[in-house]
Amino acid sequence: MKKIVFLLILAISFASCKNDAKSESIETETSEEKTEKQSDGLTLLKGEFVYYNDAAVIQTHSEIYGVILANKFEELKNQAEKFKTKPTDMVQVEIRGKITNEKRDDILWENKIEIVEILNVSKPNPEGGELITIGKD
Repeated sequence: MKKIVFLLILAISFASCKNDAKSESIETETSEEKTEKQSDGLTLLKGEFVYYNDAAVIQTHSEIYGVILANKFEELKNQAEKFKTKPTDMVQVEIRGKITNEKRDDILWENKIEIVEILNVSKPNPEGGELITIGKD
């Protein structure tokens, strides 16, 4: 009986060693196969964009980012205007940019993003179930 238990433990330890070697090789292959876009230091954000009263924000499912009003911001603002019916409407966007947490007097949000590339701008989802109204009707 002791021999069977010993053989079973030995077999389990050899099997676990084989799995460790496979996971290491997979990690190496993945880091070598990164595309140029994945290793350029930019972050992909998908969420809702709103620009109102000289303030711009992108809200993702988990964070809110203050948008730095530079570079591609004007282009994003102009593309978003095509889908808005009210000035406070949020528009679905997919962008890539540089995220920073440095203090700025013009943006009070903790997380800030400087837009580098605009991938997609589309109208808001009418079935989203959430309606945010700013100001009076």
